[in-house]
Amino acid sequence: MVFLSICMPSKAGAGVIKAINHTHWAINRFSINGQSGIDIIGPYQGGGGGCCFSVPEKWQPGMTVRVDWESGEASTKGFPGFADYEKYKAWEKKMQAQNRQHSQTVPLPDYNGQDTCGITVHFLPCDEIKVTTSCWSPRNANYPIKEPLRMEEPKVCPK
Repeated sequence: MVFLSICMPSKAGAGVIKAINHTHWAINRFSINGQSGIDIIGPYQGGGGGCCFSVPEKWQPGMTVRVDWESGEASTKGFPGFADYEKYKAWEKKMQAQNRQHSQTVPLPDYNGQDTCGITVHFLPCDEIKVTTSCWSPRNANYPIKEPLRMEEPKVCPK
């Protein structure tokens, strides 16, 4: 297993850590190889901006990245306000109980012969993820990850 270095200049390119969330859950926090992606990512949104992620000049088979993240409820439904502290604390505890910690090590796709621009992680239903170092916009036909932004969670996730 080969882990990639972060924030090191490389001829292949360096850039920010971004995310696209294809789920109805919030991504409360995430990191790639321990480097923070910074922003909370709401359902069906993109964001991030953590610095920096770079790759070696040449891609090699076996390159991976470790993605750690916390997902949770995105709705503020039932928020009692702050006036009644006990009600607020009970609501906060209920919301925090829904948070889930995740960690996956995934292959880094081959980028040889391509420009690289940091890394983008796609959070998919069933706690699946995909990553890319592509410089293309997700709206561009050349962008390598094709899943629609709004994806429904299946009733049963594959094991």
